[in-house]
Amino acid sequence: MSITVNIYYTGVNGNARKFAEEMVQSGTVDKIRNEEGNLRYAYFQPFDDPETVLLIDQWTSQDAIDVHHASPMMQTIAELREKYGLKMKVERYISDEEGIPEKDNKYIVK
Repeated sequence: MSITVNIYYTGVNGNARKFAEEMVQSGTVDKIRNEEGNLRYAYFQPFDDPETVLLIDQWTSQDAIDVHHASPMMQTIAELREKYGLKMKVERYISDEEGIPEKDNKYIVK
């Protein structure tokens, strides 16, 4: 099982992108990616919404997320969110242990 959290950061005047750039440039993203249990930590920007940045954050377990939430990086993230005046929308998904059904594989180009 893994847990994926999609966080949509929305701001004004390009602040969501500036936030993501500062997260990367400060080394915070690399630190998070190196935390035990982190499987993915990546930012994306929707084509139709230049004021939003999507973070896909994936972990091996809730315990790994809890350790991350107790880490000093959460203070850094909170300060940067406040600095850039961002709002958040959060979605949470738990992986399907069985994976992609065989009948769906015919739609996937590999």
